[in-house]
Amino acid sequence: MEDLNTRIKNILINALELEDITPADIDDDAPLFGEGEGLGLDSIDALELGLAIKENFGVTFTAVNEETRKHFASINALAAFISANK
Repeated sequence: MEDLNTRIKNILINALELEDITPADIDDDAPLFGEGEGLGLDSIDALELGLAIKENFGVTFTAVNEETRKHFASINALAAFISANK
């Protein structure tokens, strides 16, 4: 069974159709959003990823605010949020 971080990476890759990226390419602590950093995802990607997280783990995010941004900061941040809210 894959660990939570790997599962999140696979969901992210599938939901955002990132064809040239494997789970091994994604650093657990790297920023997911922002130009020139980490994966460089944008707000549309955040919506799609949020829906995929909800479908796969049954957790939802409230309105976009600073707290929500923290949950989407990295794979480790998402894993911590999912673990705390499952």
